[in-house]
Amino acid sequence: MHHKILILDFGAQYTQLIARRVREAKVYCEIHPHDVSDEFVRAFGAHGVILSGSHLSAYDEATARAPQAVFELGVPVLGICYGMQTMAQQLGGRVEAGKVREFGYAEVRARGHTRLLEGIEDFRTAEGHGMLRVWMSHGDKVTELPPGFKLMA
Repeated sequence: MHHKILILDFGAQYTQLIARRVREAKVYCEIHPHDVSDEFVRAFGAHGVILSGSHLSAYDEATARAPQAVFELGVPVLGICYGMQTMAQQLGGRVEAGKVREFGYAEVRARGHTRLLEGIEDFRTAEGHGMLRVWMSHGDKVTELPPGFKLMA
């Protein structure tokens, strides 16, 4: 089966890197601007969607949104930074400005057990928790998850 990933670009500086990593995993992907039509999203035939980051703030009602069809396809959706924040906001969660902006190296731990993060780790703590080394750059945060969502990392 030929898998196909749709990457919607909200203006992140690393969208090309995301596409390269997907392609290195031998999965076909295409980058398109975030403001494509619902019809385009449905016709694309994606097996998954990635929403990129952005310098925008998802809590501002005037900022860019993902096409609603993304959330109606029944396929996995990965939101990275702003992509995750706009997904949360659009689906009934809450995003707010953080008290401080965070930029730089961080370590993230999976919460609970989930197949999605199984085997994805850079190292293990003495307690046996799988950890990821990440680079962060954000000033906003999701303060309330949308209905049906659960905290994983």
